[in-house]
Amino acid sequence: MMTTLKKINLSNFTSLLYAFLFAFIFSITTLSSALESPTYSVERKALGVNNTLKKVTFTKDDADTCASVVAALERSHYLGLRFNDNLSSKILNQYINILDPAKNLFTKKEIDEFEKIRYWLDNTLKKGDLTPGYALFNIYLERSFEKLNYIIKNIDNWKKKLKLDGNDEITLERKKAPWPFDKNELTHLWEQELKNAIITLQLEEESDDDITKLLTKRYKNRLNRLMQINSEDAFKTYINAVAMSFDPHTQFFPPRMSEDFDIQMSLSLEGIGAILQTEYEYTKVVSLIPAGPADKSGLLMPGDKIAGVGQGLKGAIQDTVGWRIDEVVNMIRGPKDSFVILKIIPAGQKGSQNFKVISIKRDKVKLEEQAAHKKVVPFKRNGATFNIGVITIPTFYLDFKGMQEGIDDYRSTTRDVFFLIEELKKEKIQGLIIDLRDNGGGALQEANQLTGLFIESGPTVQIRSRNGYMSRLEDTDPSIAYNGPLIVMVNRMSASASEIFAGAIKDYNRGIIVGAQTFGKGTVQALQPIDDGQLKFTNAKFYRVSGESTQNRGVVPDIEFPSIYNSAETGESSLDGALPWDKAEQASYIPYPDTNIKQILSQLKEKNLKRIETNHDFRYLKDRYELSKNIFNLKSLSLNTSKRIKDKENLDRIELEIENRLRIAKGEKPFSSIDELHKADPRKKGVDDEEVVTEIPNKKEEKEKEDILLKETEEIMADFINIAQSRGYKW
Repeated sequence: MMTTLKKINLSNFTSLLYAFLFAFIFSITTLSSALESPTYSVERKALGVNNTLKKVTFTKDDADTCASVVAALERSHYLGLRFNDNLSSKILNQYINILDPAKNLFTKKEIDEFEKIRYWLDNTLKKGDLTPGYALFNIYLERSFEKLNYIIKNIDNWKKKLKLDGNDEITLERKKAPWPFDKNELTHLWEQELKNAIITLQLEEESDDDITKLLTKRYKNRLNRLMQINSEDAFKTYINAVAMSFDPHTQFFPPRMSEDFDIQMSLSLEGIGAILQTEYEYTKVVSLIPAGPADKSGLLMPGDKIAGVGQGLKGAIQDTVGWRIDEVVNMIRGPKDSFVILKIIPAGQKGSQNFKVISIKRDKVKLEEQAAHKKVVPFKRNGATFNIGVITIPTFYLDFKGMQEGIDDYRSTTRDVFFLIEELKKEKIQGLIIDLRDNGGGALQEANQLTGLFIESGPTVQIRSRNGYMSRLEDTDPSIAYNGPLIVMVNRMSASASEIFAGAIKDYNRGIIVGAQTFGKGTVQALQPIDDGQLKFTNAKFYRVSGESTQNRGVVPDIEFPSIYNSAETGESSLDGALPWDKAEQASYIPYPDTNIKQILSQLKEKNLKRIETNHDFRYLKDRYELSKNIFNLKSLSLNTSKRIKDKENLDRIELEIENRLRIAKGEKPFSSIDELHKADPRKKGVDDEEVVTEIPNKKEEKEKEDILLKETEEIMADFINIAQSRGYKW
């Protein structure tokens, strides 16, 4: 563009400028004019809808807030991006993906029309002009209205209207699919959605009449909710498309949501203790708060998708597909000791199995239940007994107020672990396991100080700011609380501060990391008030002392265990637009001799592989993970009822074989049917409103009893102790 401009005279330049301005204004007018009259004429009253679909428009306050958000992002975000053509293009892609992630609302012709504004959004946003964003949003509203009306019209007498015995299939992942060519292709996609909803209910053994009633109620509710969407919703959607074009952790929370500024939020205040986010039309569980109600129940898992919410043990379940996340959160919250019903699609199942209906008792997360705790495992092998200490750290906590007020016994992770280590030393442990599985992080300084309990001194983490300045947190205390064999357990849900601690232990050659690749949350966020709302933005990035970032890749264990979480749907790398992994300069630090760890590690890996090759529990974990991964990777589902029933029966058969293989290996009686299996395991059971599962009995005891990963870690520690003692290694 600049090369061309240099070659033209002033007169031509003026003409060209006016041409561009006219093209821009024309494109906006074209987008807006598409909304002048509904393309689908439907009697709203006949559908039970009292309101009319209204176009949304922005206000001067919206414009001012937009300009303020743009200025704040340019000024403060870690990436230092400017609002230019490149970012404008990215914003358009992000916005279209938010409005139509399944590519079943916009046609190719409309997408081509949107191309006219691809490189103009930066100019309009800086001035607070929201016209392009609102024009697209109004088209989204009108098309959503058409879609819901089409489906509602075809629900009635669906048995005669729809063919459910053909070769049609519904594509589950449409990110790479082409845009529908015209309205005919759109309506075909809408029909497929309806067919899939019908077959899913058929698999749940609902009668034809009940299917009609359920789907009519579901889609009329969605239509009513669509009619309630207002300008504030449009503003939030568009401005967050702008914010999330920087990275997925950057978001704007308008005034109505300021109380819950982090929508990927903890429901720890009289809730269930879950961190949620929006994924397409569902509310997805990102992680669980350790020792929270959901965690204790054993019924909810990261990756589960919430499709409905009800109150009490017998309350009707309200369909929440397509709802705003703050509305879902408000339904899940409630008085302490009351129950909330959740209708979920279990992680990795993509609706190919039955929905599960569970109920969780609301409560507050108690600090004492999140505190670090210990146990001693007398591990016997070949006539010898090893005393192995295990310290479980559910989260990195710190009583900031108590610390600031100078209270001597204020609670903190490091202080508690120090005293636990002192107690374990009195019990003459020979090795120590630090269990950080499912620890989502917390206070950064605790990760630094906790590392200091195991090393003499030195930096523990590096923090790079927007301007490239690298600061470091350091352990300056040369004393060591524990200097024996050390193993750190992690999994996919170990994040942030957990990754900093595990990474430091690995970089210093101080211990061995076992488990699964960690979450990969290696960025820092800050909050800035914008008018009456708040902007959360990424302003720094973590690096290990080796220079490797914890962002995106997390920490890779020295000895890997089978994962129970699918990395494709959990972890930082599963988020669209996540900042990449990179490497910074190595910090100045003195690691322990690598021969200590490296020579031991090769032997530990060899012994570990020999054990798990014949370990029935490990084979079971691998088989379960592969089944979950295969289901998650399904590209399409048949829209033939008979074939879907056979597909479900085949998946049930594989699941039953996996369970029975383990039971037979352990000398237990195999299950005779999938129904018997589901009755024995509430997590796998599909139930109706009369059979809501409220807990897995003795979950804590069963978890400890069947914690095969911890048992194998104890085996590794016994090997570690033997080799270290025979070689006289000390740290």
